[in-house]
Amino acid sequence: MLINVRDLDLRLIRVFLAIVDANGISAAQDRLNVSQSTISTQLGTLETRLGFRLCERGRAGFKLTAKGERFAKSARRLLGTLDEFAIESQNLEKRLIGQLNVGFIGHLPRSGSRRLSRAVSLFRQRDEAVRLSVSVLSPDQLEEMLINGQLHMAIGYFWRRAQHLRYAPLLIEKQIAYCGYGHALYERAGDIGFDEALRYPWVSRGYVPPKNHLRVPPQNIRALANNMDAAAVLIQSGEHLGYLPEEIGNSYVQRGEMRALNPRGLSYEVTLHTVVNRASEKDEALMAFMQDLKKADRGKTTPQSRGVERKS
Repeated sequence: MLINVRDLDLRLIRVFLAIVDANGISAAQDRLNVSQSTISTQLGTLETRLGFRLCERGRAGFKLTAKGERFAKSARRLLGTLDEFAIESQNLEKRLIGQLNVGFIGHLPRSGSRRLSRAVSLFRQRDEAVRLSVSVLSPDQLEEMLINGQLHMAIGYFWRRAQHLRYAPLLIEKQIAYCGYGHALYERAGDIGFDEALRYPWVSRGYVPPKNHLRVPPQNIRALANNMDAAAVLIQSGEHLGYLPEEIGNSYVQRGEMRALNPRGLSYEVTLHTVVNRASEKDEALMAFMQDLKKADRGKTTPQSRGVERKS
């Protein structure tokens, strides 16, 4: 039974995973650059160390046993952990090391995405060796992953307030109700009343909407969307009414593909927040990134903005 993992065991485990990836001993020869007999001997040695058979091999072909399948998953986790250890140990002289997981909603306003990009740029100028992981998720998914510790920080709409999370306002976004070209309200869009709008099918969020979102009766909700791109597709079809961030909606309006139902009456403002798990607040990489996010709101000149400055 494999109680203490030695260097020999690690080599044998890598041989075993190469066999699994190649789906057979003979197919693994090119990967390992050794003879088939040597590979068979190494596999046998590992099975002896473990005390159970990892795979069936012979005329019937190569197939993992039930224990072999479980061992392969555990072995991949082990080698993955060793790789992370190697990266961290090589960078221990760096002030910031480790992993930083950030998530945000499917669409950030341009000001928000520029600020986040600027924060990443500032962060990378630090004395750091941090692996940065960025995910695009729905608000409900962001909240769940924050609570579970899978994310260090998230940016998005959050209508509820979870006890273990800390919220800070980032920016305000305006949402407006739109209809697509071909919709019955398209030609008269611009001053559509509340009651009239509720006579038609709507697309709603697949997550809990904000409090000031127009309350559409359940029978009028004919579609759900978990991100703004999906909502835009359904509105653009001309079959559903729905809310979009003004920045997204305007791009469709300019092409004649959508119109705002009533920019004043059927609109609302919503605050995007940065959210962190209180248990992660002392993480040095997270603290540094949050500081850089605050600095980033001072802006950074872009090629486009510099062109405007030169013209003026």
